[in-house]
Amino acid sequence: MAKEEKAKPSEEKKMEDKKLDESKDAPAPEEKKEGGESSAPASGAAPAPGAPAAGAAAPHFIPRGPIRWALCHVYSSKNDTILTITDLSGAETIAKASGGMIVKSDREEGKPYAAMQATIKAVTEAKSRGITGLHIRIRAPGGHGSKTPGSGAQAVVRTIARQGVRIGKIEDVTPIPTDSTKRPGGRRGRRV
Repeated sequence: MAKEEKAKPSEEKKMEDKKLDESKDAPAPEEKKEGGESSAPASGAAPAPGAPAAGAAAPHFIPRGPIRWALCHVYSSKNDTILTITDLSGAETIAKASGGMIVKSDREEGKPYAAMQATIKAVTEAKSRGITGLHIRIRAPGGHGSKTPGSGAQAVVRTIARQGVRIGKIEDVTPIPTDSTKRPGGRRGRRV
């Protein structure tokens, strides 16, 4: 009995040595390339468990790399929505679009549909120039005009999120007067 117990550890040691030799002969695990993509397995190797079959489409993903930030200036009134995508200093314009460039009638320019289509146009152009992240600045008319953004502003933020661009800060930059200039219309108001 003592001999059998002594034999077991030596057999286990042989099994471990055998496994180590097999692992040296086996192909190396997939290595990550730059941009997060993995190399394809060797043609003779079996697919890893849980991996999609050879004929199945690979899952869609956005490569994780350095984010190139830009500013998206959104002016949204009840009559129009204007988007301007600039670099972080605001000096260089990367892309621009407005609701008026999308729809034919004047009354449709400030609507969410026009804002959504204008956003798609501007963000697509910015992505083609290498922009992967946007800080959003929303502005209403302000001053002695409306202090709340139009209906197109919310559509712009939702559409940017759906375009696969990272969103950084969202801030309201509406000019709020401490003591406003005189409103138009005169003492007795605008007579309709």
